[in-house]
Amino acid sequence: MTIHFIGAGPGAPDLITLRGLRLIESCPICLYAGSLVSREILSAAPSGARVVDTSTLTLDEIVDHFTAAHERGLDVARLHSGDPSLYGAIAEQMRRLEALGIPYDLTPGVPSFAAAAAAIGCELTLPEVAQTVILTRTATRSSPMPASESLERLGETGATLAIHLSVTNLAGIVRVLTPHYGADCPVVVAYRVSWPDELLIRGTLGDIRRRVKAARITRTALVLVGPALAGSLTPAPESRLYAPDHHHLLRSHRGSSRISRKLKPAN
Repeated sequence: MTIHFIGAGPGAPDLITLRGLRLIESCPICLYAGSLVSREILSAAPSGARVVDTSTLTLDEIVDHFTAAHERGLDVARLHSGDPSLYGAIAEQMRRLEALGIPYDLTPGVPSFAAAAAAIGCELTLPEVAQTVILTRTATRSSPMPASESLERLGETGATLAIHLSVTNLAGIVRVLTPHYGADCPVVVAYRVSWPDELLIRGTLGDIRRRVKAARITRTALVLVGPALAGSLTPAPESRLYAPDHHHLLRSHRGSSRISRKLKPAN
């Protein structure tokens, strides 16, 4: 018997991993995180499976479900949106399972920042523009941020920022980041990315608040900030990876591949 923590991906049912889908198909009990998980994914649960929405449950109540399943020897698919390692609130669940001696494992999922980058057609890391992506949030009604991870300090890096759970704090984000990135820095607010009602709001630090307010977005949105978001409009050097004078293990000075040399046609 195992509790399987599964990253259900950002929303679209075909963005769950094969491993995650197969686990759902095999588990007689499925616990999922409310409206953040697509009903189409839940439909993969076997006929007669017990499917429980945990959005209204406390941690103790969730653990009660785990304990009951363990006593009956039944595997559980525990679905979290995106990738469970990011703001998934799984650490406390795993600590309880460790204390109870209940086995568990984790299956990663497609995170929302990756789905958002795909939706806007953008590489988040560009040579000499941004080579770092910072996944963070701001302190609103949730747990406070560590002092060393304040948005003021992170903004000093100039990195691409993926700011989770913070669209209601957009005014604070703009105020803090504008001195570091400039008012013309690109911003994308990705609402329910990969869902049928997905909305991508593009703007700059100077006008994004007005655009988001007009769209009436107040939750379930990721805020991306950084010059790399300009995509093909960003003047940036090309990566050295495919440059003809860039040599590495698989490509010699003449640009031929070790693999291609081994695959010479027969006489």
